[in-house]
Amino acid sequence: MGDTVQLKDEGNKHFQAGELDKAIECYTKAIKGCKDKKVLAVIYRNRSACYLKKENYTNAASDASKAIDVDAADIKALYRRCQALEKLGKLDMAFKDVQRCATLEPKNKTFLETLRRLGADIQAKLKTTFSTDSRVQNMFDILFDEEMDKDKKEKAANNLIVLSREDAGAERIFQNNGVSLLLTMIETGKSEMVLAAVRTLSGMCTGHKARAMAIVNMVGVDKMCSIMAVDNEEIALATCNLFQCINDSLTGGDKREYGKEEALVLDASKDLKTILLSLLEMVASKKVSGHGRDQALNLLSKNVPRIDKKAADHSRTLFTIDNGLKKILKICGQVPELPDQLPLTDNTQLIASVLLTKLYDDLKCDPERNNFRDICDGYIKSKIDPNNMDSTIHAINTISGLLQGPFDVGNALVGHQGIMEMMVALCGSEREVDQMVAVEALIHSSTKMSRASFIITNGVSLLKDIYKKTKNEKIKIRALVGLCKLGSAGGDDYSLRQFAEGSTEKLAKQCRKWLCNPQIDNKTRNWAIEGLAYLTNDADVKDDFVEDEPAMKAMFELAKSKDKTILYAVACTLVNCTNCYEKKEIIPELVQLAKFSKQHVPEQHPKDKKDFIDRRVKRLLKAGVISALAVMVKADNSILTDQTKEMLARVFLALSEDPKDRGIIVAQGGGKALIPLALEGTEGGKVKACHALAKIASISNPEIAFPGERVYEVVRPLVNLLHTDRDGTQNYEALRGLTNLAGFSEKLRVKIVKENALPDLETYMFEENEQIRQAATECMCNLVTCKKVQERYLEDGNDRLKLLVLLCGEDDEKLQVAAAGALAMLTASEKKLCTKLTVVTTQWMEILQRLCLHSNSWIAHRGLVIVFNMLNSDDSELSKKLMESELLEILSVIGKAEDNPKRQEAIDAARGCLVKAMDLGLIKPFSTPS
Repeated sequence: MGDTVQLKDEGNKHFQAGELDKAIECYTKAIKGCKDKKVLAVIYRNRSACYLKKENYTNAASDASKAIDVDAADIKALYRRCQALEKLGKLDMAFKDVQRCATLEPKNKTFLETLRRLGADIQAKLKTTFSTDSRVQNMFDILFDEEMDKDKKEKAANNLIVLSREDAGAERIFQNNGVSLLLTMIETGKSEMVLAAVRTLSGMCTGHKARAMAIVNMVGVDKMCSIMAVDNEEIALATCNLFQCINDSLTGGDKREYGKEEALVLDASKDLKTILLSLLEMVASKKVSGHGRDQALNLLSKNVPRIDKKAADHSRTLFTIDNGLKKILKICGQVPELPDQLPLTDNTQLIASVLLTKLYDDLKCDPERNNFRDICDGYIKSKIDPNNMDSTIHAINTISGLLQGPFDVGNALVGHQGIMEMMVALCGSEREVDQMVAVEALIHSSTKMSRASFIITNGVSLLKDIYKKTKNEKIKIRALVGLCKLGSAGGDDYSLRQFAEGSTEKLAKQCRKWLCNPQIDNKTRNWAIEGLAYLTNDADVKDDFVEDEPAMKAMFELAKSKDKTILYAVACTLVNCTNCYEKKEIIPELVQLAKFSKQHVPEQHPKDKKDFIDRRVKRLLKAGVISALAVMVKADNSILTDQTKEMLARVFLALSEDPKDRGIIVAQGGGKALIPLALEGTEGGKVKACHALAKIASISNPEIAFPGERVYEVVRPLVNLLHTDRDGTQNYEALRGLTNLAGFSEKLRVKIVKENALPDLETYMFEENEQIRQAATECMCNLVTCKKVQERYLEDGNDRLKLLVLLCGEDDEKLQVAAAGALAMLTASEKKLCTKLTVVTTQWMEILQRLCLHSNSWIAHRGLVIVFNMLNSDDSELSKKLMESELLEILSVIGKAEDNPKRQEAIDAARGCLVKAMDLGLIKPFSTPS
């Protein structure tokens, strides 16, 4: 018993010291050894207080209940349980507890106030509940009323969706038989009703695990799959979003505390497995539309591979490979021109290739990769049949899909005996479809030159032969792209041109001709862009292309179309035209050494110099490249890969290099298009997008460049650019962008502070580079009106205020304007800083006098405002000290000066200081004797 009391007392000491975890530990040990019920009740009551402080309200209520079980009149336990229940949203139960407390102590003001407040909250909640219930029913009534006009139905549907996105609203819909009514809406088959129902279900499933599980079981996974399978892009996309909301809620998107029953009731593994199997079934089902198949693949791509490769569990990937890899390969092998094929969109096969890449990259070891290859190998062998040409070209098209996805797997299959020979033989087939599939496979197999020796050796002559002999435009353009690809093997190295002088330009001219021909189908025109993506490595081709405005506009229109398979080729072409690809630094000494040892030295094309690049950028902007980029950025993540995002970010950065062009970028929606690129993608891509955002934010009106709430999304990318591992230019541009945002509104200033930008800003105020130091100080000047920033300057034990004072004494006028402005605002807001200013450095008086006497009226005005703030600081000793110094003479000289529009602000400030000094009785007005 002694140990129990001792542990309880120890827990009390820890609680009083604020050491809550240690207190809980002591109380828990005491509970285990306690036999006395009354002492046990006290310990439970004390531990309840700890849990309350830690905001663990479920445990706090539980412990308080155990104390109440021993003594029903334990007033402390009752009140603690009341507090916990209130936080858990159980207002009626909390009200009963505080009502009991008020009965026991009728004069306790705290109990009476809580009783009154909870009573009012319950009334308000009841009012909301009843009104919400009636609103929900009213909305369903309108939706099911056949005679109701369309506008009212549309409004009711939108209201239902909005209501479902609020937790209270979602719960009311759920409790009022909402799921059954939503299913009835789906059964009508009317697209607007189905859309409204699916979107409402998405809102109800978001962030609530228990409700999401209930809806999955009430609606059924098969039913949701059948909705997604319909041939309606909007419905397929909305159902995909519903599946994603369910997945997020079941895998950790719900932060609620469910207590002990969570492990028993909320085991989501079975539901997740059912969803995964159903999606894999959809992938290869003939009953599924192309749009539905795309969304099933998108869901697999987003949720199966690990997001963080450091995570240990990749069982979902292994399960998908074992149960669904052949189904994904079946999609890659589809040839739309043949009969009896699966319904596909223009994007389906590329999405499947991207999924294959993600699955393969998620594997951890060689045995797993070998299993992946063996399944692919077995699938290809099962499809190759000399007596069935359709099956054979399905196999070749599957290899094409693998070459666009996990290239190593596809390349290994191409190397198998007989595969390449079969592709060559098919090129000579009389059937158009055989030739198309074979030529496309040849093109894809030459992707990585170093690992495609056969195609390098035999490809050019084979493709030239096809190009010359065939009269079919579709085959001709594919053969030409193959030649373009092989011809661009030297990249932008002028000395490694693969073809004779002028040949590349001829190929590019033919590509542009096809691109501009609206009579040719879009898929064939897309291949023309593929050709240009390779040929624009040549600077002559780039220059010719940007001079051909119709060709550029045709490419931009195709980039905006529904077929998103072309995004990568368009991005490559734009990267080449703007020369924003990664360039190796050429060290002159190594060049000399290479020449001496007769090694190859890369040469720059004369048209790849800066003035040519600038001219190309202007031409692209004039042709409308920004509107095309803004549409491309909105593409689905499964097609808009991280590599494509990085290329788009590079293009944006190149286009925003000249400040004069940034207005065009903003006007055509480039500012908001950059935000997603800055938040998602490769590390290099995000940095490039952040840099482009910083360039735009530094000189644009934030309200126009980033309309609405988007402006708050810009802050984090800019703060990320402040990291010390970024280069000086990026730091400087980010600081200028943040300065502009900080001068715009208090909400933006608070956002900048919340994103933890202040430590980096303060570091850069010490920077040796004058431009960076000035930009950081200007940014701080715009932030000092923020309360959090003022509090940092009030803190002791740092040199923040000292640095600001010393920066006022620097010779750089722009730096002085910023530092003195910050000091003037700080001393106006916080009177304590006026006194602190005199302690941080002995040079304060000299610096202040220099500011007041400065020839720059802006700086002088700021110095005089600081003096006024010090006189107004309620520190009589400081005011006296100022008036006993040379400052009085300085103020008198400036104050007596004649009015001058150029220096009027400074003159008025000096006069204000003298009036204040007279009010304080420190000086007397000068009067002439009569």
